[in-house]
Amino acid sequence: MPKGHHLAVAQSDPASPENWLLLVYRIPSEPTRLRAGVWRRLKGLGAIYVQSSAAALPSSVPAERALRTLRAEIEEMGGTAYLFESSVIAGQSQLVDSFNAVRDDEYEEILDRCADFVRQVQKEYDDAHFTYAELEENDVDLAKLKDWFEKIRGRDVFGAKRKDDVSASLEHCEQVLEDYAARVYAEEGEAPAS
Repeated sequence: MPKGHHLAVAQSDPASPENWLLLVYRIPSEPTRLRAGVWRRLKGLGAIYVQSSAAALPSSVPAERALRTLRAEIEEMGGTAYLFESSVIAGQSQLVDSFNAVRDDEYEEILDRCADFVRQVQKEYDDAHFTYAELEENDVDLAKLKDWFEKIRGRDVFGAKRKDDVSASLEHCEQVLEDYAARVYAEEGEAPAS
């Protein structure tokens, strides 16, 4: 797989709450970038660590595909990896709570960035920067936030608590940007599109 390629777990394949995929691996301690790379990949998939070098994901076809690929890459690095599909005999609710806590942490990051976005647009008002270039820059920033939200929402198979907060915050950001766009149009002497 090419470097920098990211694997994503599709939202369309619902997870089975009673079945989990567990990747247990060992990577050579040097170079440390190998460990960091695997950690980033697992985080990008939405996996949670149940202990050191043992990461879990709700079972789904896309998750299995992604973990099989990662397992093969770990072995190519000179490590060892085993992929299990299992059910939880005891502790299922704690595992789901841990999974949701990681999603809520991710949602919290987006909420922080939404607050930054609103402050940035307010700064445009404070500095009287009402240009198409600033509007485009803010539009790109909001699109990135929305894309990030969709990625997290796609791996939020158990319904973490903060999802609705992020959705409302993004709607607020959208309104702030629309209001700013109207001001840019007014400053440029153009009427907004109907």
